[in-house]
Amino acid sequence: MRDAYRSLLTVMGAVLALWLILGFWPLSTGSRVVFSLLVVLLSGVMFWRQHRVSQARATAVRGIIDENLPPEDFQGAVILVCGDNSALFVSGARHRETRQGWYLWVKDAEQLPHFAQHLSLVRPDLVSRISVMLAVVPEQHTSGDDFTQSLRGWQRAVAHCRAAFGTIPPLWTVAWISPPMAWAEAEPVWFTTVRQRSAIQVYQPGQGNLSLTEWAREADSEELFSRLSQGLWLDSLIAWQNSAVNDLLSVRRGELPVMKPCVQGMCMVPVNGIAGNLWQHHITSVTALPPDVVVTTGPMPLPEPLLPALPRRRGVSCTMVFWRYAGLLGGIFLAMAMLASWMNNQRLVRNVGDHLALYHRLTGKPVAPKLRAQEHLKADGALLDDWQRRGEPLRYRLGLYQGGRLIPPVEAAVSDWAPPPPPVIKEIIQGPKTLRLDSMSLFDSGKSALKAGSTKWLVNSLIGVKAKPGWLIVVSGHTDNTGNPKLNQTLSFKRAEAVRDWMRDTGDVPESCFAVQGYGESRPVATNDTSDGRALNRRVEISLVPQANACPIPGQPKASSQDDGASLHNGE
Repeated sequence: MRDAYRSLLTVMGAVLALWLILGFWPLSTGSRVVFSLLVVLLSGVMFWRQHRVSQARATAVRGIIDENLPPEDFQGAVILVCGDNSALFVSGARHRETRQGWYLWVKDAEQLPHFAQHLSLVRPDLVSRISVMLAVVPEQHTSGDDFTQSLRGWQRAVAHCRAAFGTIPPLWTVAWISPPMAWAEAEPVWFTTVRQRSAIQVYQPGQGNLSLTEWAREADSEELFSRLSQGLWLDSLIAWQNSAVNDLLSVRRGELPVMKPCVQGMCMVPVNGIAGNLWQHHITSVTALPPDVVVTTGPMPLPEPLLPALPRRRGVSCTMVFWRYAGLLGGIFLAMAMLASWMNNQRLVRNVGDHLALYHRLTGKPVAPKLRAQEHLKADGALLDDWQRRGEPLRYRLGLYQGGRLIPPVEAAVSDWAPPPPPVIKEIIQGPKTLRLDSMSLFDSGKSALKAGSTKWLVNSLIGVKAKPGWLIVVSGHTDNTGNPKLNQTLSFKRAEAVRDWMRDTGDVPESCFAVQGYGESRPVATNDTSDGRALNRRVEISLVPQANACPIPGQPKASSQDDGASLHNGE
């Protein structure tokens, strides 16, 4: 995928993540800020990492010139040549072009993943036609351990190409060995086998593909011995390749996956070898006659007969890969947004349900708790009604909004109860407490006339007593039990009258506002057995009693007689 596409996907992922955090997920303000900063930080780290990877890839493929790459309209196979590839290219050349294929030289195993990444970026439409060819020339190796380590390095590099191509590219192997010396000048012969077919095919220029049996049977008498020798050579090569190459690739070791070559080719052509090479060791172990070392010039033949057998894959361009990842991000965003919307709606239903449950649980006595619960429901109803008219917030949408079905129960609950009307507050005019006056301060013993100096006591005591419409001023006299009870009752009544007359004359209060009573010794407030108790019982009491039509204000009409209260009678 191109770097621009990667950057665009990073921006897209960051925007969608911020949209989820700020617009959908039920988070507190502090959590939203923290998660938003975390997304921005991760996006910055990803941009920095992508820049570093791009620089590292550019450094790794610095020796690759884009002129060596196939053109964008190339229709043949693109082969990344790995392994013992130096003998296939002219010195200084980095590619070879044929009618069917474009062969690219890969310097070493570390360069292969970077080369694949670079090729997928600059030639994305060719990715479907890219394959990896592992060139094997046993005559250029003297150490079996070194050859095994080199092969594992290439195997690991091929596995790492998955990141560039989206899958492990097709791997196929080609081995070159020198034929027996007697037939070194003959035309090169190709032996091929495809993974799906067990029979070995033989290809010779001008003769096409034949099965190994047909190739050996159709030889004339001059070529029969040559083909039999080549067949024995082929059997030796197959045995060596199975043990040294195929067995190594077909066994999983740690991170190295199993790799089975899709096509295998073997070519008998003179190869520049070194003394004591692996092929010599193998032939010596079989025949006890080591082959001679051959010196040739020019590159070895390319495996053109094998190209038609390579698997064909459907091409996936970088644009298609980008849209796949974009669709994946969009799908993840939609799933997370729907989950967040569902959570928000469940929280809304739970909150309103709690308010309804509390409201129905309260009986209304006392009124204040249910009134508060009703206010909460009114607020819920107003919010839901506003959302219904203007549209609910985005975080509740995506087809999961549940507020519409909450409106009827909320409205029904609000309307099924009303608080009782507040009590009518009537003005209750309360007079002062009953005033108790000491008779000895107002009267001489046995007398009913106010004595000199009593006025100040009356003024100080009666300052809060005022005549009011509908109130009766009751003045009652009391004595102790000393003396004749009848005389005591008469004395108490006359003393009450004296106080009434003074209040009437001094305060200009109509006489109809007064009721005078004399109780004598019948209502003591203390014991008469002591002098202090008898002093308390000798008293005059003044109090205000509500009574209809009592003490009318001049100019106001009197109420009907049926509204009058019970009258107070003297002597009661």
